[in-house]
Amino acid sequence: MQYHSTRDNAVCVTAARAITQGISKDGGLFVPESFPPLSAQEIDSLVNCSYVERATYVLSKYLTDFTQEEVKACAEAAYSLERFRDPAIAPLRTLHDNTHILELWHGPTCAFKDMALQILPHLMRVSAEKTSDGKEIVILVATSGDTGKAALEGFRDAPHTRILVFYPEDGVSPMQKLQMVTQEGENVSVCAIRGNFDDAQTGVKTIFTDPAVADMLAQNGMMFSSANSINWGRLVPQIVYYVSAYCDLLKNGTLKNGEPMNVVVPTGNFGNILAAYYAKKMGLPIAKLICASNKNRVLTDFINSGTYDRNRAFFTTTSPSMDILISSNLERLLYELSGRDDAEIREWMSALSKDGSYTVSDTVKAAIEESFVGGCCDDEQTAATIRNIFETYGYLCDTHTAVAVHVCEEYLRDTGDTTPTVIASTANPYKFSSSVLTALGADVSALDEFEKVEALNTATGEAVPSPLSCLRGRTPRFTGVCDKENMQQVVYDLLGIQ
Repeated sequence: MQYHSTRDNAVCVTAARAITQGISKDGGLFVPESFPPLSAQEIDSLVNCSYVERATYVLSKYLTDFTQEEVKACAEAAYSLERFRDPAIAPLRTLHDNTHILELWHGPTCAFKDMALQILPHLMRVSAEKTSDGKEIVILVATSGDTGKAALEGFRDAPHTRILVFYPEDGVSPMQKLQMVTQEGENVSVCAIRGNFDDAQTGVKTIFTDPAVADMLAQNGMMFSSANSINWGRLVPQIVYYVSAYCDLLKNGTLKNGEPMNVVVPTGNFGNILAAYYAKKMGLPIAKLICASNKNRVLTDFINSGTYDRNRAFFTTTSPSMDILISSNLERLLYELSGRDDAEIREWMSALSKDGSYTVSDTVKAAIEESFVGGCCDDEQTAATIRNIFETYGYLCDTHTAVAVHVCEEYLRDTGDTTPTVIASTANPYKFSSSVLTALGADVSALDEFEKVEALNTATGEAVPSPLSCLRGRTPRFTGVCDKENMQQVVYDLLGIQ
């Protein structure tokens, strides 16, 4: 299995090279040359398997320059009960009727990013042994909240690796910020930027693709890689949990092999729902992919119109991990739907950079509409959904999952679709205690962050995850803030490069 750049078909690298490099030198994203088939017989063979076994099987189809033993060792190290609080790793809960919740937040940072970022350091280590020529790997990350902590935790004290995380100063929840700025580890650094996530993401991609920066790192025995979902090693593990969810629907008798399911994903950067699309390309029976956005509805508008336009107001919402106007992984989808036309991708991405918008062809728009549905949800609807779901079903969800539930309910009501539907639940509600408590009718104005956690526990009886409760009283290690224009110098300073 080889990997090409979305902006240059002539680029051809192994999986290990794609993982260590992170992004193509032309600014494109690495994509597999083909999608390995997953037959009904293969799916049936995975039904009674553990999550580790399912992950090993699926990942081995893409990581063909790894041995089966290497892939298995990575999966076993990542998805252990020492790291995940549920033996199913990604358990499937029935909400009601044909609607199911795929809980992706039982890992060490209580967010879905753990599903990929617990295994990525192990994939990176194996890849580096094959490709890095002894260089120290510098993981550079932009985060809207959850990726940062999950990456910091995953790469903490990993040998021959450093990790630098940038986050928007006012664009993450208090709990997300506390998780990052108190991170332990000798090889970790965290810095806030004055700006939003798109500013952080753009800054990171600019640093990544600057030849002068790459030369400076090389002179110091270092090389960049990424833990964002632009890295193939971050994206490919996400395919696994959609395969796993389908296997669980077969196991509990909801579906018969070959019958379809719908998938609903709250998404900002498009990686999580793209993984479901890739699973569908492999042959997993997925009918509709329902893309749920918050008030920053750039993806909803794109799916419905064919025009991507970031020239709009930016809203800070109660679902901050989705406060994004530039969805990087959409480039991978467009590459596939355009017939892998790298020239067209270059044209669209250039227009996005220059003018802030582009319009896809009628053919691509029709292909999007064939698989995807777009919907959105504002903060008031999010709060109402949290309250209604808890009062009706006794299920407590976070603000991002609530966006997906609302969009799902609207879709089912408008279409009458009776296909069993899986909603990706992306974070534990205690990561957003203030918003969840407010949705349940509480006045939180006089409470600090951990008083809110206690109040939410009292109001709902939901257990507080230990990785969050143990943060109380921790002193921040990282207090730096920079302007977005100074990110490159901050990288040099944190690495000790003159």
